[in-house]
Amino acid sequence: MAKIELFDEGQIESVSRVLGECGSGSDISRILKDRGLEDKSGESTKWRRLYSIFLASQKQHSCANKIVDFIQAFLTPSRFVGKSDEFEAHREKLNTALSFSGLELGKDGQVRGCAMAHSLDEAEQRTQTIRAKFKGRSIHPEVLKYCRSELLQDNYFHAVFEASKGLAQRIREMSGVQKDGAVLVDSVFAVDAPILAINTLQTETEQTEHKGFSALLKGCFSAVRNPLAHEPKILWSGEDDAADYLSLISLLHRKLDGAVVVRKTGQPENFKNGAAEEI
Repeated sequence: MAKIELFDEGQIESVSRVLGECGSGSDISRILKDRGLEDKSGESTKWRRLYSIFLASQKQHSCANKIVDFIQAFLTPSRFVGKSDEFEAHREKLNTALSFSGLELGKDGQVRGCAMAHSLDEAEQRTQTIRAKFKGRSIHPEVLKYCRSELLQDNYFHAVFEASKGLAQRIREMSGVQKDGAVLVDSVFAVDAPILAINTLQTETEQTEHKGFSALLKGCFSAVRNPLAHEPKILWSGEDDAADYLSLISLLHRKLDGAVVVRKTGQPENFKNGAAEEI
């Protein structure tokens, strides 16, 4: 490992506080011993122990390598099997502190270089994950069905691409129509002869709503999926757009949750006494 420049005391305190939340005192003692870090702190509080040990290590070795080595050994993904949310929360907090030294902990548990943060706002913004951007929003299960692995890898470009393809696939499965894009939408949601309907289509307002939903679907395929399929990944703007696009696709899936199959007569077959039954 190349020499890592000294962390300032504020960074060491922040890192120590985060790591103190990541395991028990015995876990810390085990990893300290394994990584050759002697505990002469005399402290009982976990983060204070680590703070004292890390300061002493930096003074002895004139670098932060031992601290980084401990981080990689202690916050290894294998310790968080079945607890990925917990791992991500710890990683996000840790990376806020590490970013001031131009470092970050990856999902693989390895510390690597990154652009150095120069302010707290910049550091916090950089480490904000897609999960944080979705606070207060609900991602539909059908979205995650098609792009969970991409989101876990922070691969937002392909997450949106797969989610949009999954939206088209769900419409095909619900309708039995094996088409794609705008042609699929027009075939399935034509207001004069629909195969699927999102309401009774009995009033002008309901017909307008149905047409608007159809337009949103076509807009999603035209504005999201088609450009992503043809433009280089490097030109894409990233996770801010991903959060908005996935919210849109989630909304469209929620509307599909209440859609009904329509008879050949044009009347929704699942409507009984004016109430729709979800498929």
